[in-house]
Amino acid sequence: MDDDARIVLDRIEINPRKLGGKPVIRGTRIPVSLILELLAAGMSFDDIKREYPGLTDDDIRAALLYARLILEGEEILVMTT
Repeated sequence: MDDDARIVLDRIEINPRKLGGKPVIRGTRIPVSLILELLAAGMSFDDIKREYPGLTDDDIRAALLYARLILEGEEILVMTT
C-alpha cells in the first residue's frame, strides 16, 4: 500500500451510521465532498480550518487524496452533442 492510500485510510471514515455512509473526516461529521466544494470555491486550507477548527492540513490533504484515488479508478466518458 502506498503512502497516499495509508493517509486516506488513517483520515477518512465511511460508516453507514454517519451521514448515510458518505466519506467523512475520521472523528467528525465533515464530509469529504464539503471540503472539495470549499476548495473549488476558492477557499484556502487556512480559510477552511477557520470555518472548521477541528480540521488539520492533513485532513484536507486526505480529502484531496481520497478524491484522486477514487477518480483514478473511474473511466470518464466525454459526451459531445
